[in-house]
Amino acid sequence: MNWKEAIKDYQYYLRLERGLSENSIISYSLDVEKLAEFVADWEDAPGPLEIEEETVQQFIYSLSKKLSAQSQARVISGLRSFFSYLIFEEYRSTNPMDLMESPRTTRKLPDTLSTGEIDELIGAIDLSQPEGERNRAIIETLYSCGLRVSELVALRLSDLFFEEGFIRVTGKGNKQRFVPISPTTIKYILLYKNQVRIHMPIKNTAEDILFLNRRGGQLTRAMIFTLVKRLAQAAGIEKRVSPHTFRHSFATHLLENGADLRAIQQMLGHESITTTEIYVHTDRSHLKKVMEKYHPRRPQEDQ
Repeated sequence: MNWKEAIKDYQYYLRLERGLSENSIISYSLDVEKLAEFVADWEDAPGPLEIEEETVQQFIYSLSKKLSAQSQARVISGLRSFFSYLIFEEYRSTNPMDLMESPRTTRKLPDTLSTGEIDELIGAIDLSQPEGERNRAIIETLYSCGLRVSELVALRLSDLFFEEGFIRVTGKGNKQRFVPISPTTIKYILLYKNQVRIHMPIKNTAEDILFLNRRGGQLTRAMIFTLVKRLAQAAGIEKRVSPHTFRHSFATHLLENGADLRAIQQMLGHESITTTEIYVHTDRSHLKKVMEKYHPRRPQEDQ
């Protein structure tokens, strides 16, 4: 088995067995392709079934000169997954990544916006422009539902269950979840849908897509990034704001107001609670309040 064949088989495994998105599959494949390129010009270049730990260590060392610790850790994780797959399929009996240690990385806490800053950003939307109602509905949906930008642009009319108070969201690996939506956000979506979108010439491929560009097609992720950046500038917000900032703010504000971490995990569509736990670190005062309220040894009020 050569590298090309192994990578192709691995991609089938990631797609069919693990249900990963195409972006994730591409990312995992690139890690293996970089290793294949590293040994390609060697005399008697080792294939994926013959390559040994020492060779992989040389490859990782070469990356340390040009990649951050976080990027190195991601590559090591990707290669560990690839060789684990080869063992699973009984192509190999050992994993050359077993003794490979990932570099220590600092866990960056997510940026958040205050509720006041979010109001300022929404207030910077020019509602006199045709896309104003759409942009307000987009920002309200990002914040109200904690969506990833890819989930927002893929949101469909058939995903709206407003009578029940939910929207259906298709997340990573095409996994679907139902997320509660606030009456305020429903109001702004309906304003856009019934007063603006209804009058647009819509492309056949986008008839069921909720948020459309000026030509009646589906918005791209880049368009949403540009929209958010311009609104932050117009509102005078100096923080680095991206669509993901609203997702972080959504989770943080829920936690600060006493929401259960498991509930936040479900709404965000996190596969592991560990991913959601990063929001605990953004507001340690919340932990103190939880302790004071729920611990059996908490101070009792005078009777």
